[in-house]
Amino acid sequence: MSRGSLADLLAVWLPAQRWFAGSGAILRDLVISSDVRLKAGDPELAHLIVDATTGTQTVRYQVFVGLTAELKPDLGPAAIGTLADGWTAYDAAVDPQLTAVLLDGIASQRTEGPISFRLEPGAVIDQAAAGRTLPATASNTSVVFGDKAILKLLRRPSPGQHPDLELPSRLARSQSRLVAAPRGWIELSADDDEPTVLAILAEYFAHSRDGWSLAIADLESAEPDFSGPAGRLGQATAQLHAELAAAFGAGVLPPAALADLAGIMAAELSLALGVVPDLAEHEQAIRACYTGLAELTSPVEIQRIHGDYHLAQVLDTAEGWVILDFEGEPSVPLTRRRAYAPTLRDVAGMLRSFDYAAQHQLLHDPFDQRLRALAADWVRRCRDAFCAGYREVAGTDPRRNAPLLRALLLQKAVYEAVYEAKHRPGWLPIPLHAIAEAVDE
Repeated sequence: MSRGSLADLLAVWLPAQRWFAGSGAILRDLVISSDVRLKAGDPELAHLIVDATTGTQTVRYQVFVGLTAELKPDLGPAAIGTLADGWTAYDAAVDPQLTAVLLDGIASQRTEGPISFRLEPGAVIDQAAAGRTLPATASNTSVVFGDKAILKLLRRPSPGQHPDLELPSRLARSQSRLVAAPRGWIELSADDDEPTVLAILAEYFAHSRDGWSLAIADLESAEPDFSGPAGRLGQATAQLHAELAAAFGAGVLPPAALADLAGIMAAELSLALGVVPDLAEHEQAIRACYTGLAELTSPVEIQRIHGDYHLAQVLDTAEGWVILDFEGEPSVPLTRRRAYAPTLRDVAGMLRSFDYAAQHQLLHDPFDQRLRALAADWVRRCRDAFCAGYREVAGTDPRRNAPLLRALLLQKAVYEAVYEAKHRPGWLPIPLHAIAEAVDE
């Protein structure tokens, strides 16, 4: 069948997807660099690698495309468009008939051209489990099979070991119960580069709730108090860091390297000022905080960390907290996401997340001083409990290195401000309020 117009259809469809990197950007060029058929017939399943250019930036995406002579009505919202030969192209990630092909491929360890389906040694997969695609709320797409497994399709894959497979696999093989154990994965081979991880099948916790949902529910209760779960989360976080250090080693960031870290933070701030003009009011105070890092004399321990740690990345299960999504920020190069970093970066991420949950509740009435005081008290108790729990396991309070933690908290808030300005302007007051409070301390 002719697919001459598929690239044109994708050029219109792709920028409208939740996981598209250039929100609001105009797509200048789109090239299909790989096209592998995974299932023949009607519907057909094709796996595409697409290089999309906006401005001067080219981002690689993977798209699972279904092709059919007649699209089922319930798949109407997934339509990409009609090809020149009359067949309809659609997002196969939402079609249970086609996602079943992916599950079967992992279970049977199939190979199709450059695409290989891998099964984790000893993993058992229920190939009869029906798939249901979760709502698009992140930079990837997830499909749950039955109540035991979840397949994450990495929409922006890149060559090299993927941390969301690498870290949980190593920890699970060491009998860690802090991670969702991988069951298998899909990868794309290339003659001139490392394999690219395309999708990861992992353990699914059917009767669990993520930390963000729990925190929001607690804040909406008659007597909000999240200190108990926060304390246990602090213990789990310290245990995670200990397990990662044991599995991947650790190092020390010498004082001289802190100046480099401060330079990176300052460069990020300069870029952020072009996106969020409101940051200019606090620019000098933020830069002064970053500059102070170069004056620290104590070495900083570094190791593999989570990298994008917040309440939505943790699940409260029957066995305690389980930590998910080790891929880090998808827009950051894979080499940086896999590099050693201070554990305080994860701590800062979670401390910011407590504040985010509380301040989110105030967006509808930001001038209610009573609610603002209650929110501030809730955040303080959560942060105290988290750090106390961390200290119980790690032996040291993460707040001991206050200058570094403060700088990392500000760096995170600056990043949040840029994100909100681009994607959720109504939420921008949350990081701006945190920055104003931090520089006034």
